[in-house]
Amino acid sequence: KFHAKCNTTLEGGKPLHYLDRIRQNYPLVMHGVSLSIASTDPLNRDYLRDLKALAGRVEPAWISDHLCWTSVNAHNYHDLLPMPYTREVIRHVADRVSQVQDALGRQILLENLSSYVSFDDSEMSEWEFLTEVAESADCLILLDVNNIYVSSVNHGFDPMEYVRGVPAERVWQFHLAGHTTNESGKIMIDTHDMPIRDEVWELYRETCELLGPVSTMIERDDNIPEPPELVEELDQARAIARPVWSGA
Repeated sequence: KFHAKCNTTLEGGKPLHYLDRIRQNYPLVMHGVSLSIASTDPLNRDYLRDLKALAGRVEPAWISDHLCWTSVNAHNYHDLLPMPYTREVIRHVADRVSQVQDALGRQILLENLSSYVSFDDSEMSEWEFLTEVAESADCLILLDVNNIYVSSVNHGFDPMEYVRGVPAERVWQFHLAGHTTNESGKIMIDTHDMPIRDEVWELYRETCELLGPVSTMIERDDNIPEPPELVEELDQARAIARPVWSGA
């Protein structure tokens, strides 16, 4: 599947032209960064209207966004920001997800973040929070394996405990990516600008074995190498997932 991160406008121009051409030959999924599902701002109904119109045009297999907030008081911070893992936040987010799904006429996928801070008010683990949101709102999960690894190092938990803690039947996509560390070497950062690390490949292998055949995408947003290197990573992902897909 081709993964489209795109503006929701239908006014035309080169992006939409090329998206239409790609759609002629490949199935698409749509992945957003602007839903701000955990914000206390009202949902952006204009954005949802345009998103639904674009989905009607390209007919994606699914639409996904992040379990986070990106804006407050009508100001967009252009970052994926975390929230405390509490039952009050679960109710708030689940209600907003239900409204989004009603507006779009379909289920959406929510993606777990890479995490660099924790909240004293949190009442549960991140994977418990993600699971309760998905089940309360009846939505699906985009499980970012690299984000799990990055967060596990930053916060000192077992990444496989996270994987075991999410409902397999709700996981519809995996993400893989590269990461870096800060100058002190103590904090890992999800940067999407490096090759996938060996430890993430191993976590991906264990995740595939546990959760079964799930569509996978590799994210690379900067320092993009020549196509042969990208294809080599794709082939590695296929080699890891192939036994699961084939039932071997």
